[in-house]
Amino acid sequence: MSLPYRSYTRHLQETYHMKVYRIGVDGLFSCPNRDRQGRGGCAFCDGKGGSAVYQRFDEALLAKSGNVLSLEGGVPEIGMEQRLDSIANQIERGKLFVKRRYQAQAYSLYFQAYTNTYDTIEHLKILYDAALAHGPFVELIVSTRPDCITDEVVSLLAGYRSCVQQVWVELGLESANQQTLDFVGRNHSVACYLAAADSLHLQGIGVCTHVMFGLPYEGRDGYRNTAHVVNQANSDAVKIHNLHVLSATVMENWYLQGELSTASLARHVDQCVFFLRYLDPSVVVERLMCETPNHRRVAPRRFADKQQFLQLVEQTMNRHGWLQGDLT
Repeated sequence: MSLPYRSYTRHLQETYHMKVYRIGVDGLFSCPNRDRQGRGGCAFCDGKGGSAVYQRFDEALLAKSGNVLSLEGGVPEIGMEQRLDSIANQIERGKLFVKRRYQAQAYSLYFQAYTNTYDTIEHLKILYDAALAHGPFVELIVSTRPDCITDEVVSLLAGYRSCVQQVWVELGLESANQQTLDFVGRNHSVACYLAAADSLHLQGIGVCTHVMFGLPYEGRDGYRNTAHVVNQANSDAVKIHNLHVLSATVMENWYLQGELSTASLARHVDQCVFFLRYLDPSVVVERLMCETPNHRRVAPRRFADKQQFLQLVEQTMNRHGWLQGDLT
């Protein structure tokens, strides 16, 4: 039986007819929500910036010990030469890892950690150019915030369409509920997200929208509204994260005070299925759950592995005859 939603694996196979895997890169960017000492940020962010697991060598001992990681201290001043050297090393490590583990036949370059358009245009061009020189890559993927998409950034990214088969931008919407965005300190609006998606599409750049389930003031009405906004933006893809409470975050305090809970396996399956039924069937589903390392996670301390979770979503939808977009 075929999957009841449009999976990322199927999309890549149909598009490239070979195994394509991302090389996640930390370009040593920062975020407009954090100051130079690393303070601030969204209520759920622990300051690690979502870097690829195989690039997190500083966490290896904590991962083995099972302790929860506490992140403090400022953001170090790092020169361009160091950034370029770091990117080159990460790409080589990433290629070796995905080829050995997944038998990758082609690669996408993925600027993953922090806000990857939060720098001067001159610096962005140097970093993107240098990274792409370690190709070939079939895609350039840049993760960022809606409020860090400018006309200059869009123009720069559009220029790379001649270097790769597809340029993507991952936009962190998280929720289409403005009250929720304000409460968790996102510091951007839903209207800003819609404008960013529109400007990217006008230049032929694909948009993948990040959404998060379990944030304050959220429920089924909120998830339905978020699906409608993602559809309105004509987002080409979506990534869904279940809320994880991380150490040394504002949300950790909320959780310890009893003001916040995280979803059980059954509840997140239900949330995902509900959202998918309102999501346009053309939207590629790149992710359905978050995979934060256990040593950074306060809650939930235990959760199903990825394959078990995906099987439950598929089984639930197939059992009822539900499909992605059948309620749109």
